[in-house]
Amino acid sequence: MSEHADHGRRANLLAAGLAFVRAAAQIRGVLGVSLLGSICSSRSDPKDIDFLVAISADVDLEALALHSRRMKGRTQQLNRGADIFLVRDGKYVGRICHYRECWPRRACQAHHCGQTPHLNDDLTTLTLPSGVVERPPVTIWPVICRRVQLPQDVEGFLAEFEAPANCVV
Repeated sequence: MSEHADHGRRANLLAAGLAFVRAAAQIRGVLGVSLLGSICSSRSDPKDIDFLVAISADVDLEALALHSRRMKGRTQQLNRGADIFLVRDGKYVGRICHYRECWPRRACQAHHCGQTPHLNDDLTTLTLPSGVVERPPVTIWPVICRRVQLPQDVEGFLAEFEAPANCVV
């Protein structure tokens, strides 16, 4: 694979992420959006793009799931993926479910499938380290806060967001 093709995949993943963050920022109960995973590194060909979304108890998970599926559809066209990890009150609570219609099914890995629509609480399958939950590499919204040195393309991605203030930690 050429370096140009790898750069194109990164750019396309970030473009899909841009649309997701803009939409998520408008959803009731979304308190913050952070970028994490291999896209925050200089890895030339990341397999996916990952977001950590801080939510309140009254979040509109249906709307968040809709925009998550749209982003996943865009990344799947690139033969890549996307994950939306959810945090409530500083605690990892699961991921957005990839099913459009929420009802209990055998293939679902959520421990409480259907109890909270669109929440995949597969906490025995996947957990996030507390350090990542508490200090993700970069928070995008509501205020950009960099906690690691980021690749140039991610810096360009961040430039697409107007923020009243930036922080560097």
